[in-house]
Order: sequence, then structure tokens, then C-alpha cells
Amino acid sequence: MTDTTDKSSTVPDQEDEAVRRAQEDRLREVWAAPKGWRYWSAVNNTEVGIWYTALSFIFMLSAGVLALIMRAQLAVPENDLVTPDFYNQAFTLHGTAMMFLFAVPIFEAVAIILLPQLLGARDLPFPRLSAFGFWCFLIGGVFVMGSIFFGQAPSSGWFMYPPLTTEEEFTPGYGPDIWLLGLSFIEVASLAAAVELIVGTLKCRPPGMRLNLMPLYAWYVLVVAGMILFAFPPLIAGDILFELERLFDWPFFDPSRGGDPVLWQHLFWIFGHPEVYIVFLPAIALVAMIVPTFAQRPILGYSWIVLAAVGTGFISFGLWVHHMYTTGLPSISLGFFSAASEAVAIPTGVQIFVFIATLLTGRVVHSVPMLFVSGALANFVIGGLTGVMVALAPFDWQAHDTYFVVAHLHYVLIGGMLFPVVAGVYYYWPLVSGRRLSDRPGRIAFWLMFGGFNLAFLPMHYSGLAGMPRRVWTYPESLGVGTANMISSVGAFVFATGILIIVWDVLRPRGKEPYAKRNPWNAGTLEWLVEMPGESWGVRSIPTVTSRYPIWEQPNFIDDVDKGRFYLPDAAEMKRETIITSVLDGKPLQCLRVPGPSFMPMIAAVFTGAVFIFATFHWWAATIVATGLSTISILVWLWRGTAVIPEKPEKDVGLGLKLPLYKSGPHSVGWWAMFIMMMGDATAFLGLVFGYYYFFTIHVDFPPPATVGPGMLWPSVAFGLFAVAWAAALGARISNQAGRVGRARILMAAGALIALAASGALLWGPYVTGLRPTAHVYPATVWVIIIWTAVHGVAGSLMLGYCLARSLAGRMTPAHDIDIFNVALYWHFLGLTVIVTVGTLAYLPVLT
Repeated sequence: MTDTTDKSSTVPDQEDEAVRRAQEDRLREVWAAPKGWRYWSAVNNTEVGIWYTALSFIFMLSAGVLALIMRAQLAVPENDLVTPDFYNQAFTLHGTAMMFLFAVPIFEAVAIILLPQLLGARDLPFPRLSAFGFWCFLIGGVFVMGSIFFGQAPSSGWFMYPPLTTEEEFTPGYGPDIWLLGLSFIEVASLAAAVELIVGTLKCRPPGMRLNLMPLYAWYVLVVAGMILFAFPPLIAGDILFELERLFDWPFFDPSRGGDPVLWQHLFWIFGHPEVYIVFLPAIALVAMIVPTFAQRPILGYSWIVLAAVGTGFISFGLWVHHMYTTGLPSISLGFFSAASEAVAIPTGVQIFVFIATLLTGRVVHSVPMLFVSGALANFVIGGLTGVMVALAPFDWQAHDTYFVVAHLHYVLIGGMLFPVVAGVYYYWPLVSGRRLSDRPGRIAFWLMFGGFNLAFLPMHYSGLAGMPRRVWTYPESLGVGTANMISSVGAFVFATGILIIVWDVLRPRGKEPYAKRNPWNAGTLEWLVEMPGESWGVRSIPTVTSRYPIWEQPNFIDDVDKGRFYLPDAAEMKRETIITSVLDGKPLQCLRVPGPSFMPMIAAVFTGAVFIFATFHWWAATIVATGLSTISILVWLWRGTAVIPEKPEKDVGLGLKLPLYKSGPHSVGWWAMFIMMMGDATAFLGLVFGYYYFFTIHVDFPPPATVGPGMLWPSVAFGLFAVAWAAALGARISNQAGRVGRARILMAAGALIALAASGALLWGPYVTGLRPTAHVYPATVWVIIIWTAVHGVAGSLMLGYCLARSLAGRMTPAHDIDIFNVALYWHFLGLTVIVTVGTLAYLPVLT
């Protein structure tokens, strides 16, 4: 980074209107989305974010239709409007769509739109990764939701408890497989978005924006994306065990062969309860942006709300067992998890009180967004109070699996999530379309939604306590809950009417309506720098930020941004560029060139989706072909679009500051992405290892006394080979950096071959000792952990081969070594995986 001494030469140019106009023309051309059929190759955060958001709402509306069918069926006792099987499919897909296809994706979709604007960045660091995530989401969502039209939808609930779902005699057909493999594919999209959002928040902030100056929305994005990174992988681990049992009869959940169905509940709810806060916190993030704007003052207690958000995320991982109070847990476990479930109310309450205090100390402007925020706070408090009730084990024993829990769940998720999302739609619609939504329909929609929601779900508390179980197709008249159910059904349709009014207001033509004025709500944060209608470049110039509300607090701020008086006012080389800054204090480190439009993310998503879809129907030859095509498409994507060597080492980004165009190692966004991705990967692996130790604790003899595999010999050989391959990867990185390219290439080639040998040796251990995974849960658990590690060894070999090819092609040099730096980081994680695998499977049985 170079700071030149003569800064005055560039400033007068920005006062020249002709200069600014030429700069704007270049920026407009560079950042424009493609036209015609090539539009679907766009990777701009605005385009991808809008696609993502629209699709999330489509899935939400589809799930809403299923909910109305369910409420029509339950309106009167002993009804036969729909068949029991269709009802089970409907409630399974309703819960699945709301949780996996709306609640989590809508957070990621909105964040893809808003985060670059909030951070004053031109785009997120990996726009093609965002596009890949969207196409995965589209394919997986259509695959899962479309199954109901063919009578093959999953019908065992969105939680898929075994053994009901793992035994073909109980659930014949493809329903559970569609759920498992379809959602596993969707989880890939969620993890891709989480990586993008974490790196974007940490590394794409504007110069001067220290962590303690970040908008609250960015803090929530960071917390929630981190939660996704650690919550989703255990579910992926559970999905692997589940599908192996369904496809190949590996008995992870079969008690007759040593398995235990409760393991699935642990892995599912380790994901499932943090997901409640993964859903809730992004909605609160929208409230945190809306409340200061309409109070016309900065948020009161910024540090407290940040700590509360982090605390909520942290504590949420210690609550999962409160979904399992009725499984016969020891009293000490019940006491611990009950206390943790009560404790999470503290940071949640802090956030609510911060909003109330901000409104009380400000001058509140009444508006449709604030109306929905008020409704959200009221409904969520009710959900929170019932949450405190079910957190107590004695009460939960009475209310478990009744409609009381259904009421609690919906007060938290609709009251605490959907109402803030609708508030966000009204608040941010001018940023997306340049026009405001209508106030009068918005107010009507609010009162219909608020009234209908409480009419629908408040009586369910009574229904549950009166003894109505959840997940039932019908109920006897003698239960005495017919009136309560009729009221709930009427309320559901009233609520749906309010939703339809909003849909109409969003979709109706507005061609003759004038555009909204700039910053129509008089907000203070960076996203409202956008013009009406907005330009494709995001911000005219990337500003220096020294306060939390720069539009309010930094003099002449909007004019300085508009006239290009800050950084990157131009696109002289016709490249898409943004600034990378340091994690803690926002110091400029790099001018990052981000890739433009491409169909490769779509192609990669199609082939990757084909792997999951073909496996669902047991088309193994097609699955293998799709796996190969998916791997090739991802490699082509990486080869063409990443670690591109620039035509010059540095660039003048404005204000006399020169920044490098290429960075590797911990200064590189790619290194951060690899690190974050491998943290998620390690969490999934630990989910599998958790299964091993879970069985170790519940069985008197684990492994069984007669078991001899996998032995110590072949795991030890594999360990030694992996150690040599790790050393080769590290040596290749060091040699390449030192300019010893020949030695680096030899080490890469040797490391790739040795990694394959190590993976083979690891697999040979259980094979040669006769471990049959269908005989008992011990060999099944050994095999799944070894296969996981061996597959990662093959991937490490492929990565070293890729680096070798890049080096031979001149795309990786001693000065441009992102690829080998990232691969060496991968090998560090793989080394830890091998240590845990060999230590657990080969040496622990000897020690015990």
C-alpha cells in the first residue's frame, strides 16, 4: 500500500462535471447486468439478491397455501376434507418450506442485497458464489416442494424422526430420500451464503469503519452466518447417517444392531434450536435498522445490543436438549438445559428493551414499517413468555407434542420473524425499486395480519392444554376443542388475506408513479446513499467512515460520495473493483477485482444438484457421471475466475492512495473463505465423531468384544502417509514462495500421489479386517468416519494437482500464490481430521 504525497491533483478533477460524467459512464458499463437471455448469468448482488428474495417468498406462499389446507381440515372435528396421507405430506412440506426454504434463505437473500450497500462496498467478495447458492436453492427447493404433485412428498414431519422414517416398511417410497438429499443440497446453498457473508462483513467494510462502527445489521449478519456455519453441519452429518441407513441398511438408528434413534434427535436439534435464533436474529437486525430511523436518533445502547446478539447466538447452542425432555434424560441434564433455556431470555430481553428505550428517547415518526415493528415486538413477547414456560421440564412434560407448542413456535417465528421481514419490505422497497409501497394498503394489511395471527394462534394454547396433540389429521368431537379450532382456522384465512394485500401492493404496476425522493425515511446509514432509481454500481465512490450514522453525522457526506471525492470513483481499466480492509480497524489493504457475469455457477449447480437427485432414485451410474461433471464444472469455474494475475501490481484508488491488486495468505479473501469453509467442514466431521462417542457412552462394550477391525497397522500406515503428504503441501507452499518453483512442483506432484495412497491405506484397514457395516453400529460408524477422511484425502490430492496445473500454466507464480496458500490451509485441517480419525478408531479401543 502506497500513500503518495501529492493528493491535490486528483481532487480538482472530481469538481469537473465532464470528468465525473465519464467516470459514471464507465462504472455503469462495467457493473451493468447482462441483457436478454444472458441476464441469467448475472452475479451482481442486487440481481442475485432479488432472485433469492423473490424465490424465498414464493416458497413461503406455497407453504402458506398448505397451511390453509391444514386449517380447513382441522376446522371441525372428524373432518375428511383431505386424506390422512395428503395431510401428512402437507404438514411436512409446510414446516420444511417455512424453515428451510423461507426463514433461513430470506435472511441470506436480504443480506446479499443490503450488506454491500450498508458497508459502502461495490459488491461482496465472491459474487459467483452467491449466484451458485441461488441456483442450488432453486433446484433443491423445486425438487422438494414439487414432490407433492407426484404423491411422493415426505410425510413424516420436518424433523424426520427414525425409526419411522428409516424403515422402508413404515415409510415406503422416496419421500424421506427426497427430504434428506434435497435439503442436503439446499444446505450447501446456505453454507455458501454464510461464507460469503462472513468474509464480506469482515473484509469489505469501507476505510475507517472499525468493528465498533459497523451497522447493527452487519453485526447480526456476522453472528447469524457464524451460527449457520456451526449449526448446519451437524444436520449434514445426521443426514449422512440417515441416508446410509435407508440406502444401504447401515444400522445407526436400529436398536437391534446397536443403533439408537435418539442420536438423530441430538444431531437434528443441535441444528434445530440454534436455527430458531438463526431465524429470529436477522429479523431483529431489520428492527435494529428501522427503529433508529423512525426515532430519528442513534440506537441507544449500541454495545449492549451487540453483546446481546453475540450472547444469544452463543447460548443458543446449549439449548437443544429442551426439545428432548421426554426421552428419559438424567435429572442433571434436565436441570442444566432448563437453566440454559431460561438464560437465553436475558440477552433476548436486552435487545427488546434497547428498542423500547430508543423509541422513548427519540421523536417517533409513525409509518407502516413502525406499525409492523410494533406488532412484531408485541407478538414476540408473548412467544417468549410461553418459551420460558416450556423451558421448564415439568411443564414441558404436560405440553410436549401438543398444540400449545405449535402456538409457541408460531408466536416466535411469525411474530418474531415474519412481521419484521414485512416491516423490512416496506422500509427497503425504495432501495430495491426506487418507489415506496402504499401506506393505506399497508395499514389494512397490518391489522388483518395482526388480528388474524392472534385469532389463529392464541386459541391453540387452550387447544394444547385441553389435550389436542400436534401433527394429527383430525380429532374427536369429545375432546372439546372444536370451537377453538374453528376460530383458529378463521384467523388463518384472515391472516392470509393481509398477506395477499401486500403481495398485490408489491406486484401491481407502478409505471406512472413518481420515484421516491432520495433517502425517503431520512435514515443515517450508508445504504441510503442510493439514488432513486439506483445505479448498478452501488456507491458512486467508496467513502471513509468515521461514525455509525455517517449521513447524519459526517458533514457534506452525500455530496462527497456523489462527486467521487472518496475511493474508486472510476473504472479506468473497465474492471469490477471494491476495497478490502483489515478485520479490526478497517484499514485499506487491497483493491479487489471481483468476477463478472458467468453461467458457470448455474452449470455447477445443475450438475451438483443432479448428483443429489440421481442418488435419491438410486440411479448410481448417472450419479457417478454427474459427480464427475460437477467436479469438472467447479474446476473450470475456479480456473477461469479466481486468483487472476493482474496486469500491474497496484492501482491508484483515489485520494493519492495506491493499493495492491493481488494478495495471498491471511490478507486474501480467498484464504478467509477457505478457513471459514473448513471450520464448517470440521464441525460436520465432529458430528460424525460425536456419533461414535455417543455409542461409546451408551454401550457397555464399544467396540464389541469380538471386533478386531480396523486394527492399528493400516490406520498407522495411513497416518504416516498423510503426514508426509501434509509436509509436501506445506513444503510446496514455502518453496514456491521462495522462488524454488521446480521443487514446489515436485512436492505438489508427490503430495498428490501420497495422499491417494494414504486414503487407500485408511480404507484398507476396515476392509481387510472384515468389518461389515450392516452387521452392527460399530463397524458402520468406523466405516463412515474413515470414508469421510479418505474422501477428504482424495480432495486434497485433487487440490495439489490443481495447483500443479496452475503452476505449469503460469497462473500461479512465487508472487501470485493464492492457490497453494489456500490448499496448504486445507491440509492443516485435513491433518487434524486424520489425527482425530486414527486416534479415535485405532488407538482409543486399545487404551480402553
